[in-house]
Amino acid sequence: MSLHLSSSLDLTTVLHAVANDAMEIHQSTRIVHIFLYAPEQDKLTFGVAQDEEGIKNKSFANPRQNGLTYKVAREGNTIIVKDMQENPLYKNAPKSWQGSIIGIPLKMEGSIVGVMNISRSSTGDFAASDLSLLQLLANQAAIAISNARLHATVRKQAKSDTMTGLPNRRALDERLEEEIRSAHRTGHSFATVMMDLDGFKLVNDTYGHPVGDQVLRVLFNYLAQGLRTSDFLARYGGDELTLILNQTDLVAAKLVTDKMLEKLGKFKFTLPDGSLLKIGMSGGIALFPIHGQTAAQLLRAADEALYRSKKYKRGSFTIAKPPTGRLT
Repeated sequence: MSLHLSSSLDLTTVLHAVANDAMEIHQSTRIVHIFLYAPEQDKLTFGVAQDEEGIKNKSFANPRQNGLTYKVAREGNTIIVKDMQENPLYKNAPKSWQGSIIGIPLKMEGSIVGVMNISRSSTGDFAASDLSLLQLLANQAAIAISNARLHATVRKQAKSDTMTGLPNRRALDERLEEEIRSAHRTGHSFATVMMDLDGFKLVNDTYGHPVGDQVLRVLFNYLAQGLRTSDFLARYGGDELTLILNQTDLVAAKLVTDKMLEKLGKFKFTLPDGSLLKIGMSGGIALFPIHGQTAAQLLRAADEALYRSKKYKRGSFTIAKPPTGRLT
């Protein structure tokens, strides 16, 4: 069995190792599929596939609701199909689906975490020795997949704001460093935007912090919905947000912030006394590399621009001033 299976906490590495080991158990193996299962949603998602040519990043065929893979996931039992063309589970399957297949549940402490399918071109049963090896592999795979998923969850929680679910300051710092490295490689600029709510203190003072927390949770996620998938919105602290706009110039950044203000104007939130929330937002925009070449410089420049917005024109976004000294 692969050393990666017991030593890696990266899910992709684990899945690749499992598929590779499954392919090597018997020379007649044609395709290995591994699907991950979410019991609470009764949903299978693609994990990995491998054939004689190597690892594939997309499935050869998606699991059918009435097919073998879902049956294995739901019932938790291994199913062997000696001839796909003769088995009821493949009644409506394409004629090209020929040969034998085995579906093995990947169980961890009684819970199904996935299904591993191994198909062969030839029909007939699987040898007892092959079944033993495949079951051993499935047991190890279930443990490795569970550990990798847990590790990913812990990592995500460590970088998520507990109240809003948005990325936190730690995640922001890491993303900024990534963007700076990418900008150096590609020559593209990117924008860092600092934002702060106008009038939020009054909400806390009038209705209490639980209501204030609910406002932030709902509002911040509402604002995040209108962004590109490549953009990055994090909670900086309190009622402050930081937005990183990938491969963006100042004109495009200003368009995005104008749209955010427009979106904020449409936000509806009913307060405990029945009145509608009235809240605004001010911000500052800094562009790499003209306003800063390090994360600290960009955040400081955007924050100073935010301060000017709050002081001179609330409800607007101000572009940072070019640095007066040399950037180092």
